[in-house]
Amino acid sequence: MQYVRGMPQSAKSPRTSGTSETPERSSAVGRAAAQKLKMRRELAAAAMELFATKGYEATTVDEIAAAAGVARRTFFRHFRSKEEAIFPDHDDTLIRAEAVLNAAPAHEHPLDTVCRGIKEVMRMYAAQPDISVARYRLTREVPTLREAEIASVARYERLFTRYLLGHFDERDHHDGNDDPLLAEVAASAVVTAHNHVLRRWLRADGQGDVEAQLDHAFAIVRRTFGMGIGAGRSTEDEPQAPVSATSSGDVLVTVTRTDTPLDQIMRTIEQALHGRR
Repeated sequence: MQYVRGMPQSAKSPRTSGTSETPERSSAVGRAAAQKLKMRRELAAAAMELFATKGYEATTVDEIAAAAGVARRTFFRHFRSKEEAIFPDHDDTLIRAEAVLNAAPAHEHPLDTVCRGIKEVMRMYAAQPDISVARYRLTREVPTLREAEIASVARYERLFTRYLLGHFDERDHHDGNDDPLLAEVAASAVVTAHNHVLRRWLRADGQGDVEAQLDHAFAIVRRTFGMGIGAGRSTEDEPQAPVSATSSGDVLVTVTRTDTPLDQIMRTIEQALHGRR
């Protein structure tokens, strides 16, 4: 099986039409995006306040727009419905998570890259803990909002699954090679670990070092799935990171670079140990 981790994962380049992107235009685009996100957050804050005071079902789009000081048509330029109004950052966060994947260094294990990507989601929630906690409580009470939240989570899971599967040749799925299966299961495990830590943090009213908790959960995922992914792949086309293990008596010595992927180090150690039996 060909593992294509060494292939560069570059971000999509903007279309060009004979003219280069000027710093002024780039700055203007950045300001427009920031202004759009600011308005989405203001509409979301107004919606959350009305939901808390009037109730979700009794609140109308017109009331949300009026509370935010904008017209009804402005609301619908940013959201298709009031359900979407309490998730203003998911689109932007999905873009940032994908950017992490696209900019991943070639030597990084793809599972580590996915773990870094989903941290963007956690940071979105942690940036506004009070709103995140209130939104969590609301989604527990309103089935429609719960379904919208599940749909948002599914988007992240599809992104990470595509990324992991993109590092393996799915046509080489044969007996003894379970990499495509492991890749899909690992993506689900990363999302599940993130959601478990997030729910625990939200139930604690947003208290505690949530990023440290997430790192602990990801370490468990890596130990469970990271060693298996790519364990049986062919390495003839894969750049070899410098790692060696030699044994003498009861002592095993391993020499490796600090940037060598952990899964490759562990495989080398395991092969050395097996060779002594």
